[in-house]
Amino acid sequence: MIDLQLDEVRRLTGPNLLWDKPGAIIDVLFNDIKHQRVLNCLQKWTKRLLTEFDWQAESYIYRVHAYGINFAISAPLDSLYSACDLLELAWHCCVSELQNSAPIHWQKQLLDIKTALKDEQNPALLAFIAMAEQGQVCCLVDDDEVSLGMGATTHTWPVRELPALQSINWQRFTPIPCALITGTNGKSTSVRLAAQIAKAAGISAGVTSTDFIRVGDDIIDHGDYSGPGGARMLLRDKRCQMAFLEVARGGILRRGLPVTKVNAALITNIASDHLGQYGINTVAELAQTKFVVVKALQRDGVLVLNADDPLIVECASSIMLPICWFSQDEFHPLIQAQIQQAQRAVFVRNNHIIYHYKGQFEDLGDISTMPMTFAGAALHNVQNALGVVGLSKALNLTNSAIIQGLSEFGRDSQDNPGRGNIYHLKGCQVIVDFAHNEHGMQAMINLALQLNGNDYIAMFSHAGDRSDEDIAKLTQAVSQLNAKLYIAAETQKYLRGRLPHEVTNLSKKYLVDCGVEPSLIHISDSPLQGAKLALQMANAGDVILLFVHDEREQVHQFLMHESEVE
Repeated sequence: MIDLQLDEVRRLTGPNLLWDKPGAIIDVLFNDIKHQRVLNCLQKWTKRLLTEFDWQAESYIYRVHAYGINFAISAPLDSLYSACDLLELAWHCCVSELQNSAPIHWQKQLLDIKTALKDEQNPALLAFIAMAEQGQVCCLVDDDEVSLGMGATTHTWPVRELPALQSINWQRFTPIPCALITGTNGKSTSVRLAAQIAKAAGISAGVTSTDFIRVGDDIIDHGDYSGPGGARMLLRDKRCQMAFLEVARGGILRRGLPVTKVNAALITNIASDHLGQYGINTVAELAQTKFVVVKALQRDGVLVLNADDPLIVECASSIMLPICWFSQDEFHPLIQAQIQQAQRAVFVRNNHIIYHYKGQFEDLGDISTMPMTFAGAALHNVQNALGVVGLSKALNLTNSAIIQGLSEFGRDSQDNPGRGNIYHLKGCQVIVDFAHNEHGMQAMINLALQLNGNDYIAMFSHAGDRSDEDIAKLTQAVSQLNAKLYIAAETQKYLRGRLPHEVTNLSKKYLVDCGVEPSLIHISDSPLQGAKLALQMANAGDVILLFVHDEREQVHQFLMHESEVE
């Protein structure tokens, strides 16, 4: 029998990889049947069911990839759950036909979906959204609430208790400056640095990230808020005067962009990470996903891009919007072209960050005085700083605020928790970082080597949903330290289907394959236990590199306690 798998059905609520429309998307996987045969059958059933459902005005779109198809239908925003049911039914009918199995009683199931649709539909909500779009007013919608405006002017109503349209003063609902930040690495650092710069300008900035959602200095909640839900929560907070929204790959693919209009967007870099999910199987496809943020840029919005990343350069070739390129190389061809054309560019000259626009060169500070760069040794953070400078200038933040933010950010480990934090203990330098992919880990290894330790100790762990090949590559990166001790830490929270110690034993095997003596490899039961062992085995002058994915707060508290004891 032909193996046809339904991976996931989900709602698309904002601009997404396939198109800009709301609707439903289905991810299907197969390997022993031609794509075109599956696609033809799924198209046939989708057309038939849309007609039977009286949704002839709706359309569909698809994306073929190596292992299957992403297939989406458009639908009214108040009917997305019914759209998911309809699309799933089309798939089951398709599977039944292709497998020559017992026919599905689709007519009865269709009637059930129609019945559910009546309860789901909310014509008043659709009219409300349409009026907001007509007046170019920000309108944020979720299952329970709908809001107009952003920040101080925002107002929220239950979706079933909307006011009469004629009673609304649409002009009072205004937006706030808003930016999207995406990329493989550096997103969280960038949103936090941008917020620090805004704070220096006297602005109460809001941040969403994979770690928390925050307004000003107040953390609203901890957790992964890099999707639409976090953006809505932040933009509805009346204290928020400027928003920096971290947009992760998963959020883009699961739901689409959280907002449809922003003033600026930053893409930090593109590297291999989480490939194989949602039909994204190559780094080039991942780059296309990151570039979805372009769909939210206003006509005069600025796209800030990393000229040192070849994939970003390639993807940007057809973009007609204003671009601010940044590079560590003043003489990069794209930087020189921007200068010649009087366009935006950020680069390094004589170890200073320089911003150029319309023939003006503005010095924004000496990199060696910026704590986050570790006197320039942390090249990945130099790149993050360059990108955020471009973003800050696009949002009209002042040079004095940018210089102050860059000079302050990173002095305290809590400015950027889990991202390149350094502690000084027992005469050692201890680096704590969240890096979880090869690109990010390599950046931290380069930083550690720049610190010229007498010896090195490395603690690391990997999530269980990484492939064996990915775990091998990540472990090979760590082996470059030539450390006197390697600690592979078990992370119960991130086993994700693996057996206990399966990942740590793989890590040990791959270290041995890289030539590391087995006696130099230790397996710990947790990151905290591994951090304690690392400090115990360290001597003055050593550099300890701790890749901490879980128990970050516990590790931080342990290191702070040891510092106080000294």
